[in-house]
Amino acid sequence: MMVALLWAGAAVDAQSSGCTSVLISMAPCVSYVTGSSAAPSSSCCSQLANVVRSNPRCLCEVLDGGAASLGVSINKTIALQMPAACNVKTPPVSRCSGGGGDAPASAPAPGDAA
Repeated sequence: MMVALLWAGAAVDAQSSGCTSVLISMAPCVSYVTGSSAAPSSSCCSQLANVVRSNPRCLCEVLDGGAASLGVSINKTIALQMPAACNVKTPPVSRCSGGGGDAPASAPAPGDAA
């Protein structure tokens, strides 16, 4: 998502869409979505849950290429696994304009009815 993403750098695309502060808040996820850590931290998961509640479209923006404009090269495969790794349910993939694999994957929480 997400995802994340998140970065305290030049945020040209994110500024125009209002996602800058949301992306910066996701900084704890950078090591995970870049492949530097094997699992997201608890602070990353907490921030992901906050973004999903408050502004999930910003996750789509990053996955649709916004992360590159922030100087961060994310691994989309890993980023799309983050909701499941964090046990955070995200909106359906179809809600992102890029559709397909460029959106946060929906990951139901254990015990949730589908």
